[in-house]
Amino acid sequence: MDNNSDPVYSHNVVEFVAVANEYCKYAEHALELKGDEMLKIMQRILPLLYLKATLLPVLEPVFEDGNEKFVAETDWNRIHDTIKRRLGTADDFSAEMGDKLDDSGIPVPVTLSENMADIYQDLKDFILLYQTGTEEVMNDAVWECRMNFETLWGEKLLNTIRAIHGFLYSGKEIEDAIENTDKDEKRDTDEWFISKRQKDLRGE
Repeated sequence: MDNNSDPVYSHNVVEFVAVANEYCKYAEHALELKGDEMLKIMQRILPLLYLKATLLPVLEPVFEDGNEKFVAETDWNRIHDTIKRRLGTADDFSAEMGDKLDDSGIPVPVTLSENMADIYQDLKDFILLYQTGTEEVMNDAVWECRMNFETLWGEKLLNTIRAIHGFLYSGKEIEDAIENTDKDEKRDTDEWFISKRQKDLRGE
């Protein structure tokens, strides 16, 4: 079957899927990285992710109902807490754009871990939908991902790049309280619902 005419199989979509997979992989395995290593990896992945997102085709949804969601609040919390622990003092920064100011005009405290977990949630939901292999579902996954990029996580991604750039070239070092208990606290991601769902989609 020739799928070349369907935009969900286009070069731009396939490349976006590859970069999104890389981002999610590093987010899920954050415990295996040092904080400065994670920042340097994200400094390279995030700009590429932004570029590939801008190249996603503009599609119309097939289904009237919303897309299925796979990343539960508990999964979001795992990603957030793990990244927060790894980034230590590099995690906090102040947003200075748009509606990120309080009533007094003071920047609202924002964390890299929160932004990165939000981006992860959208990308992981997209990937799991895309991997179903059902063209209508894949179409709506691409449509929603592009829409959310334009209105939600695109700005968070840019703010995260800016914060990472600022910290990496500030001359500061990450201060944390990571102890040897990390090994005992390390969670097996094979037990996550999203990992089980991914295996189901692959027929394992």
